[in-house]
Amino acid sequence: MTSASGFLHSLPMRQLRGVGPALAEKLAKLGINTVEDLLFLLPRQYEDRSQITPFGALIPGMTTLAEGEVKLADIALGRRRALLVRLRDHTGGLTLRFYHFRQSQKESYRPGLRVRVFGEVRLGPLGPEMVHPEVEFLSEETASPESGLTATLTPIYPLVDGLTQRRLRELMARALPLLDQTDALVDVLPARSSGGWTLADALRYVHAPPLDSDRRRLLAGEHPAQQRLAFEELVAHQLSLLQRRQRQRQWPAPACTDSAQLSEQFLHQLPFQLTHGQQTVLHEIRHDLQQPTPMLRLVQGDVGSGKTVVAALAACPVLAAGYQVAIMAPTEILAEQHRQRFQSWFEPLGIPVGWLAGKVTGKARQTQLNSIASGECRLVTGTHALFQDSVQFARLGLVIIDEQHRFGVEQRLALTRRGLASGFAPHQLIMTATPIPRTLAMSAYGDLDTSVIQGLPPGRQPIQTVVLPATRRDDLITRIAHHVASGQQVYWVCTLIEDNEQIQAQAAEVAADLLRESLPHLAIGLIHGQLKAADKAAIMAAFASGQIAVLVATTVIEVGVDVPNASLMVIENPERLGLSQLHQLRGRVGRGSAASFCVLLYQTPLSGLGRERLQILRDSQDGFVIAEKDLSLRGPGEVLGTRQTGDISFRMADLLRDQHLLEPARVLAEHLMRDNARLEQALLQRWVAEKDHYATV
Repeated sequence: MTSASGFLHSLPMRQLRGVGPALAEKLAKLGINTVEDLLFLLPRQYEDRSQITPFGALIPGMTTLAEGEVKLADIALGRRRALLVRLRDHTGGLTLRFYHFRQSQKESYRPGLRVRVFGEVRLGPLGPEMVHPEVEFLSEETASPESGLTATLTPIYPLVDGLTQRRLRELMARALPLLDQTDALVDVLPARSSGGWTLADALRYVHAPPLDSDRRRLLAGEHPAQQRLAFEELVAHQLSLLQRRQRQRQWPAPACTDSAQLSEQFLHQLPFQLTHGQQTVLHEIRHDLQQPTPMLRLVQGDVGSGKTVVAALAACPVLAAGYQVAIMAPTEILAEQHRQRFQSWFEPLGIPVGWLAGKVTGKARQTQLNSIASGECRLVTGTHALFQDSVQFARLGLVIIDEQHRFGVEQRLALTRRGLASGFAPHQLIMTATPIPRTLAMSAYGDLDTSVIQGLPPGRQPIQTVVLPATRRDDLITRIAHHVASGQQVYWVCTLIEDNEQIQAQAAEVAADLLRESLPHLAIGLIHGQLKAADKAAIMAAFASGQIAVLVATTVIEVGVDVPNASLMVIENPERLGLSQLHQLRGRVGRGSAASFCVLLYQTPLSGLGRERLQILRDSQDGFVIAEKDLSLRGPGEVLGTRQTGDISFRMADLLRDQHLLEPARVLAEHLMRDNARLEQALLQRWVAEKDHYATV
């Protein structure tokens, strides 16, 4: 009897000819335990090994197959010890160079032997050479010109140590004929939704494309056979998100019906009116909080759209119902700012605000932990410290996560577990000021409902963005002196491509020294990730109070920092950052009544792509437009961050290339989940190696 996925799903690799215990163990490291697993190890690259290039026609940079007779094998003792093998054919010579070799390898290259090699050609001291090519020793039987040449393009597979491309291709050649048998695989997609390609035909094609294939489309992943597989993979991914969401909804959650008293008191003390966009999102949140199932909502809002006050109002019905609220931020600077803001809002209403971060230690920490565990602390702000096992909540009803892209799935799960300890799941409100293109949101956050705060609060100033070469630095410093003389403050942001706090700190220190030397009459502050938390908080407080005129900073100030009197920002080396990150940084100004400016100080020469990216930022202040451009220029991994894309890695699909498939994939996933559990499981088993515990995130 076949499984729901066909008999290949349950056929162990050990039953494929040539697979013993040792090879099976190596394959298992690639996640290949069955023949179906092997068939879904999909190539992303191809090579043409259908013809031999004469040595005389070799050109540096080409990757090709060549064949010749061994003339000499010797060890060269230059700067790096190397094995050099000289080959000849009727048109010229080729050198093989090996830096990692054994004596027995040298001895295997006996003069007179014929070898076939595949690799990239480069220009060496003696003419064309290949470094560490693939080598095949030819016997009398295999030495004919046509022997061993492929009739198809040659696929390149992902490898693990001790497993060669040749061995994988041999195994695939034995597995592919099994697709001809009845019930080999369950074909989930109807032919009309997959371009007429069956699953078996698509697999045969991608593992052995004919030599006359359109290689441009094939290498781009755009061939109909690849698109057939990409669509099925996207359907499986959407199914996994829908399943995760379904399991989350199975937990009971506290139904918080707002008596409106606390919310009205909160609104009464605000010195401003909510925007229409904020009111719309609040209505959606309140509806979710009244349900006995967990709210799972992502709130997107451009820089300065007023997400924090929406989060505070979301907390009101939960607090009024007697439950606890936890607010988590990715950095201590932002968490500290949330604490100050929530204290100013809630402590006048009789609700003290707790605080838990890495710098809270000793007796103060234990006191805070006891207060959270007893339920006395009803509202707590903090950083990653809220994830720790030592933190136990009495009645956690709502988790608010700021800047979700800084956290991974595991961390969302950790706070959910805190609530489950008291018998119900907390509601989740996830906020981001990094607008996420819709196609990306469907893949990274497809298990969440999404709200967008449209529009900005009254009084937000448009920011004029100026692009300047670094050669104009002196003019800019003169401009800063005039700007500060008018009563305004300045950010000077230092960026480096290396993700290294120490190097970033050094760059910021150099910039601060230069500004102190050029502007000795001004108070210049310096903040970076290597400072102690208390020092960072003190510097930010001094800047917020106006004691510091110019704050030199690394990208540690990217999110959440709010100083209305700062109306000029200088960003050094903007060509090294993504557009969305630059937009985030720019959003630190334009928060007061004064005209605001952002100067992008780039290094020359600037590439064409770099110029295009900075022009996009100059032309638009719409975060969603910028995010779409960022996605097309840098791809989803850079836009979302590795914590998120680590959860959505694909074997065949590509979120940017295959955007057009996402909507129909979602529709089909919903249909399968509703009407066909057997096919649903077949797809998930085939494509999604998802950890079970993610289901409750």
